[in-house]
Amino acid sequence: MSTPLRFNEALLIADRAFRPFQCVAWSPQDGTGVISISVIDRTSTRLLGRTQLSTDTYTDSAQLADALTRSREELRSQGFDLAPWSMPE
Repeated sequence: MSTPLRFNEALLIADRAFRPFQCVAWSPQDGTGVISISVIDRTSTRLLGRTQLSTDTYTDSAQLADALTRSREELRSQGFDLAPWSMPE
């Protein structure tokens, strides 16, 4: 069993997953532990995609990798070109 990812680690991984675009993440102060992630264009004027990750998802590297891969595939299917990425070990 691997060590759970910390909040900041998950955010850094998500940021790298959506390059060359910008990744903005925040956690609503409602006590749910959910992270909301928005991917925006380089000019910060257009929202390209949005997803929410539960605590269970972003603390588990395999679940986080799966969620980010699905989000990347969705952006690619919309015609956005993302830099190569793989989940850090």
